[in-house]
Amino acid sequence: MSTSELLRGEGLPRFDAIDADQVDREIPTLLSTLSEELESLESTLEQRLNDPAPLTWDALMSPLHTLGERLNWSWGVVSHLTSVRNTPELREAHARQQPEVVRFSNRIGQSQIIHKALSRLLSDPAQPLDATQKRILDAELLSMQHRGVGLEGEEQAAFNRTSERLAALSTNFSNHVLDATQQWNLVIHERDQLRGVPERALDILAAAAAEAGDTAADGSASSAAHGPWRLGLDMPRYLPVMTHAQDRALRETLYKAHVSRASSGDLDNAPLIEEILQLRREQAVRLGYSNWAELSLASKMADDVPAVETLLEELRSSAMPVAQKELTELRACAANRGAAEADDLAPWDVSHWAEQLRRERFDLDQEALRPWFPLPRVLDGLFGLCERLFGIRIEAADGEAPVWHEDVRFFRVLDRDNAPLAAFYLDPFSRPASKRGGAWMNECLSRSRDRNGAPVLPVAYLICNQTPPAGDTPSLMSFEEVETLFHEFGHGLQHMLTTVDHPQAAGINNVEWDAVELPSQFMENWCLDRSTLMGMARHWQTDEPLPEADYRKLCSSRTFMQGNGTLRQVHFALTDLRLHSQWSPDLGLSPDGFRRQIADSTTVLAPVAEDHFLCAFGHIFAGGYAAGYYSYKWAEVLSADAFAAFEEVGLEQDDAIAATGERFRNTILSLGGSLKPAEVYRQFRGRDATSEALIRHTGLAQATA
Repeated sequence: MSTSELLRGEGLPRFDAIDADQVDREIPTLLSTLSEELESLESTLEQRLNDPAPLTWDALMSPLHTLGERLNWSWGVVSHLTSVRNTPELREAHARQQPEVVRFSNRIGQSQIIHKALSRLLSDPAQPLDATQKRILDAELLSMQHRGVGLEGEEQAAFNRTSERLAALSTNFSNHVLDATQQWNLVIHERDQLRGVPERALDILAAAAAEAGDTAADGSASSAAHGPWRLGLDMPRYLPVMTHAQDRALRETLYKAHVSRASSGDLDNAPLIEEILQLRREQAVRLGYSNWAELSLASKMADDVPAVETLLEELRSSAMPVAQKELTELRACAANRGAAEADDLAPWDVSHWAEQLRRERFDLDQEALRPWFPLPRVLDGLFGLCERLFGIRIEAADGEAPVWHEDVRFFRVLDRDNAPLAAFYLDPFSRPASKRGGAWMNECLSRSRDRNGAPVLPVAYLICNQTPPAGDTPSLMSFEEVETLFHEFGHGLQHMLTTVDHPQAAGINNVEWDAVELPSQFMENWCLDRSTLMGMARHWQTDEPLPEADYRKLCSSRTFMQGNGTLRQVHFALTDLRLHSQWSPDLGLSPDGFRRQIADSTTVLAPVAEDHFLCAFGHIFAGGYAAGYYSYKWAEVLSADAFAAFEEVGLEQDDAIAATGERFRNTILSLGGSLKPAEVYRQFRGRDATSEALIRHTGLAQATA
């Protein structure tokens, strides 16, 4: 096993040394070896359970963790590569091996001997377990319950078959979205169709055309000035056209293509959605729950479905009148410009007219601000903020670690005494042909100890899909892209700055899902902090700082279109929650039809007939957010209240900010899943969170007053 890169099981992976053939050859070898070791562990535990001597933590949890980590390391690399360097061969190898990986995971999760050992360890009064260890054991037992340890015979066999099927459906769903996004393109030859689209975006569209081999009518190569221009559904090509193109018909074409991704032909996700929802409900019922939402919430902060419904209704009722007012203002803006669609705005008009109104109201052109946010300067600002708040230093270490693409960078994180703390990869740019959309943080290595007892420092994957460089021009970021980078880095900080010695609760491990967005959303708040923003916003060519007037405009526009933004998140969250708590085939309504009913009270513009948004809703059908999308709003209450602690001591008071940041690091970022999130939060804030700061930050209270 030691000769195979995929089976090395420790350290940083050599990504280029891993291919599809190796996946097919080595994953079965690994699973066979781990199965033998699992049987050996069970045999040892069975003897210990019949022994009068007490079972110890190290005798159970250490070998169990080692088993899981060896699988996580190898299969984690494969899963990572399918997300960032997807190929048909790798995808097929992943699909072939996934069922056996799921079977082995179920085998551990359904081990009666391990379950008995965990229960014995937790209930033994002679064991000197601390609060973290007890919390880990509680979580392990609940996880095993959710993986079918309490089932027997045919019920357990059916559960296992369904688990494998759900894993396959999730992978297929994600692949369909990736393929549908990559396959749709529209080549434009007439410059007039792209009136209003910024020059920077035209460069990207022309580069895409050149890469695809598109040529002008006279046979000349594509150029930003003369075209052709290749439009697509990846965000760096999609958003500029939807926001700035004056050609309404073009916006409509692009919008309908985007909201109908993976909803027809061989890539149609609609049948997968129905099957996923039905199978999840069946799994929940097998485990003694009424529905999947009830099962999901059993391991979260929120008490139950009604508690989440209550939060979402509070937000919906506050946001709806604001969103309706915003729509009226967009219509007025369009009417003032003589737009034919003023009285009949459609979804493909909203981004465009919101940008026009933003310029009119705040004299703010977001596109014109991009030159002040080159990626290298934004990283300097982000790293400077982390040093200011948390006393850490981040150094570039490019070339010190293997990478999977030439765009990927590697950084090391050092403590104030230069002691190494962690490291991370940053993969910032969109690659629609081989990299799935969105942004995420994932674990490469977790804080732990290796087989020789030496400490393993955490390493994170930080993945974004922002605007790539163009020629000699660096990646010039939109303000939204800046916020996304800060968001994902917040996740990374919780993973990297953990001090928990038990790997099962270090970093984001064992953190309830609806609290895991706290650090990420907290970091977003700093994007408009004067010291942070003005420190990093410098023109990429002249090095001039962002004009003070533009900074004030950005701050003034903070709550712009917040009603629609909040309502959009509520629509997603409520759709997710009710699909997993109320929908069933017996309703005689498709999931899409069910979602449209919810839209009646959660949107100000009804979804158009072509809108099959669910078919690309990867968060809940191919990610970890099933019956958990509400977590973004739940955690936003915590993150806004946490940022308010810094506002209260004065954002310009460096000593007070550093002291508050140290407390945030020593609690929220350090303690991971070692305690309940509410307890960790109280240690930081001295009290429970309130929604007052969130209401103030969003401006909804003022708007409805």
